[in-house]
Amino acid sequence: MTDHGPKTVIIGAGIGGLAAALRLAHRGCDVTVLDLHGGPGGKMRTVPSDAGPVDAGPTVLTMLPVFEALFRDAGEDLHAHVALSPLTTLARHYWDDGTSLDLVTDEARNIANIRTAFGDTAARQFARFSKRAARLFQAFDGPMMRTAAPSQFALTATVMRHPSLVFDMAPHRTLAGLLRGSFSDPRLAQLFGRYATYVGGSPYAAPAILSLIWQAEAQGVWTVKGGMHALARAIESLAKARGAVFHYTTAATRITRQNGRVSGVQTGASHFPADTVLFNGDPNALATGLLGEGPRKAIAPHHVSPRSLSAYVHAFAAMPDGLPLAHHTVFFGRDPRAEFAALARDEMPTDATLYLCAQDHGQVAPDALQRFEIIMNAPPVPRDPAKEKPPCQTQIFNRFRDFGLHFTPTPEPAALTTPAEFDALFPASRGSLYGRSPHGLMAAFKRPTARTAIPGLYLCGGGAHPGAGVPMATLSAQHAVAAIMTDHASTSTSRRMGMRGGMSTGSAMTGQKPSRS
Repeated sequence: MTDHGPKTVIIGAGIGGLAAALRLAHRGCDVTVLDLHGGPGGKMRTVPSDAGPVDAGPTVLTMLPVFEALFRDAGEDLHAHVALSPLTTLARHYWDDGTSLDLVTDEARNIANIRTAFGDTAARQFARFSKRAARLFQAFDGPMMRTAAPSQFALTATVMRHPSLVFDMAPHRTLAGLLRGSFSDPRLAQLFGRYATYVGGSPYAAPAILSLIWQAEAQGVWTVKGGMHALARAIESLAKARGAVFHYTTAATRITRQNGRVSGVQTGASHFPADTVLFNGDPNALATGLLGEGPRKAIAPHHVSPRSLSAYVHAFAAMPDGLPLAHHTVFFGRDPRAEFAALARDEMPTDATLYLCAQDHGQVAPDALQRFEIIMNAPPVPRDPAKEKPPCQTQIFNRFRDFGLHFTPTPEPAALTTPAEFDALFPASRGSLYGRSPHGLMAAFKRPTARTAIPGLYLCGGGAHPGAGVPMATLSAQHAVAAIMTDHASTSTSRRMGMRGGMSTGSAMTGQKPSRS
């Protein structure tokens, strides 16, 4: 342990681990990062294609100030290291009745677009819904997302200061229930219900307060030149420049302890000593004993269960033909109830909404080879990929053909990642991509926070507070670093006090003055 900060080993180089490594290294800490994969990013991963590396994880960058603050706190400018472009069209949406809708960054244009597609009543309902989402986001950004440890007391205090929030929160309604009451057209209820899946939930079980996710997206969506993985690489580079050391293809096998607190991390034949360990993986890995019996007590059952959704993810290169695409395009299923009922039964849905990211949209000729990512919701149940891939691929590409969209060539099974393969990539996750499920009004209070019950062991990432998503995982790293540095300062002060007490006692016994050196 140095005067600058504790010697820290970070397990996992996902966005949370990377952000923490940069913050700690910038403050002079000795930082080592271990990851079982071949490079940084975690779920912000890429896979090779004939058109170059294609994103196979998160594709939406929102809440830009979170990342600007991360770089600024390290004395850097985000925009000097990562080329970002704001999207005018947040997403394009298609229904199989021929209806289409673009949601954009301009509120007035959104109202006009909705009026054109759905009529005057729908436009008025959207305007009310959007204002409601903005009020919720503004009210709970601070006491929930930005705070290190959310509390029911803080939530209650916020509501007491603004009693009208009770109506906005609709605390006894699901997101789907709120949307049924907000929109007379079920297609708009289906559209905004999809935001529950952003954090791995079903709109039929997630709380109505998740309607605020629309406001997070309405504030802006950015693309990253080179894909989302370029952001991970930029953070890694800055952390390395400040002395952080990264070891890839290095799996942590055990978190060691001595005298009741962590002492390091074992990786096969090697041991990395540490004053603190920051775990940037699925907390279920600790709960199931994958890193030894000791860390089990750091995680309570409600921290990791029930599980959030998984996904079937295609990442490939092809030439598209037919329907005009945006960077982000959504193709809605015929019946959202059927999709989420199947997921609740742990079954592959047969009538699913499909999300398509056209990574090269607007950058190459329309008939050129382009990179794509397709996401379809899946239950967090690892099953044999060989049995899941054929029906999944058949369903997805038949559905695109129903909409008039074709890809040449059709992706091979290797382009598809299933829940079982996600479970292998991210141990003990069961393929769940968002940690604990967001279902239930109190779900936000059931995620683990940065500090654990084991001294010296901390958490960050999408499985910890404030939850899933790239901005949230980045905020979790900020919370974890603050906890680590605060606890280090407290421990250092206690040790100095103890040393002074011992020196005073020794001086009294020997009759000598304590040394000032």
